[in-house]
Amino acid sequence: MSNRRVVTAPSARIVVAMANEFRSAVELLNAMRAGEVSSVEIVDDAIARIEAEDGEVNAVCVRDFDNAREAARAADGARGRGEERALLGLPITVKESYNVAGLPTTWGMPEFRDFVPHEDAVAVARVKDAGAVVLGKTNVPLMLGDLQSFNEIYGATNNPWDLGRSPGGSSGGSAAALASGYGPLSLGSDIAGSLRTPAHFCGVYAHKPSFGVVANRGHVPPPAPALPSDRELAVVGPLARTARDLTLLFDVMAGPDPLTQGVAFRLDLPGARHDRLADFRVLVLDEHPVIPTSAAVRTAVDGVASALTHAGARVRRESALAPDLNEAAELYMQMLMATLAAGLPDAAYAHMREVADGLPADASGTGAASLRGAVATYRDWATAAGRREVHRAGWRALFREFDAVVCPVTPTPAFQHDRTPDVTSRVVDIDGVPYPFGDQLVWAGLATMPGLPATAVPAGRTSEGLPVGVQLVGPMFSDHTVLRLAELLEREIGGFVPPSR
Repeated sequence: MSNRRVVTAPSARIVVAMANEFRSAVELLNAMRAGEVSSVEIVDDAIARIEAEDGEVNAVCVRDFDNAREAARAADGARGRGEERALLGLPITVKESYNVAGLPTTWGMPEFRDFVPHEDAVAVARVKDAGAVVLGKTNVPLMLGDLQSFNEIYGATNNPWDLGRSPGGSSGGSAAALASGYGPLSLGSDIAGSLRTPAHFCGVYAHKPSFGVVANRGHVPPPAPALPSDRELAVVGPLARTARDLTLLFDVMAGPDPLTQGVAFRLDLPGARHDRLADFRVLVLDEHPVIPTSAAVRTAVDGVASALTHAGARVRRESALAPDLNEAAELYMQMLMATLAAGLPDAAYAHMREVADGLPADASGTGAASLRGAVATYRDWATAAGRREVHRAGWRALFREFDAVVCPVTPTPAFQHDRTPDVTSRVVDIDGVPYPFGDQLVWAGLATMPGLPATAVPAGRTSEGLPVGVQLVGPMFSDHTVLRLAELLEREIGGFVPPSR
């Protein structure tokens, strides 16, 4: 049974806050520059909304309101002195998995509920240096390992569109906070669609950067030290309610780690390939051999394809240059599980080894690839890495003929909460037929395995009123191409719409 939210008449304070709750970051910045509103007022509005409404959504699990108000006062003072920075005075939320000095970082693990880092993650430091005001941290699943966002410390985050459904994971708290009006920007991360799936489920925007483009130091599970490293497949990136805001936050976050590249090193990403929809060459993919695509998601993909065609873009539904989706999915699951299993406790790893050893020699598919990946040797990894380079070469060839690929983020819109502890026994319902829960990841892996940039954009709603998104996958390091395509598409098909009430 659906548990849709019912909101009673707002208080006088919330009526005042409604002036700012869903304004974009760009709009709020312009209003502050014009002297129409102060950072203190905007931050107070966001805090009032969280205090009044987050009890049912549970997106902001760690609140830092006193420091946020102090930072807002400092931002207003800086602007009064003539200072200007990219995010000056804007309220922002941060995924719980980032280190924020003075706030707990647990990754949902009860044994680390009291772990408090003393230094900001690189991305957090960058948004603070740009003037952002951190309201608090957003909820995650245990060890960031689910397409939902619940853990024993902070409980479950609900989808603002339907409280009985998942907001996605593992950046589900961030996407739910944005959809609820708790500030215009948020920081998240992605290794298995953890930015894109929550954006798709909650009707907002997210960008998975090209691998290595945004320094991820300080996005690390406790109690590990915050050392400079690029964890295989994993990236950190922005979420927002508009495509332009997404680009704004990405540009602040982007750049290598100064500890490894030197403070003088500057990242020069290429600009967007085109500035008009009519100039884009787009390949549309909506069917996957591993798992079907629901009618609702196919409709959203078709809607984007139609809008692009109407705008004059060259749109194709097939190409001999397209990757082998089966092989790409198996390779992704193998590399993903090898990466994740490296952090497993010894007992859990030994159990996986036992199960993997029992696989028939001819076992195939994503399930077998996942098990073999979890217990892979370095020789296995090196072989997989070589296969990945072949795929990357194939993508380079494809992107000489196309500028972007439009495809699903997951096969379905947001699903009902499922707390079954054994993820391998869960299923996802696709138009009335159950399929293995883990197979949903194959669309996310399409961009993750080769390290490509991918932007999740709202693309309509289902007959039940749930948001549906698609992802725009682009050439390696051409982040601004897919971000610009997202902005242009927003003008054609619309973007974020506040949840129904």
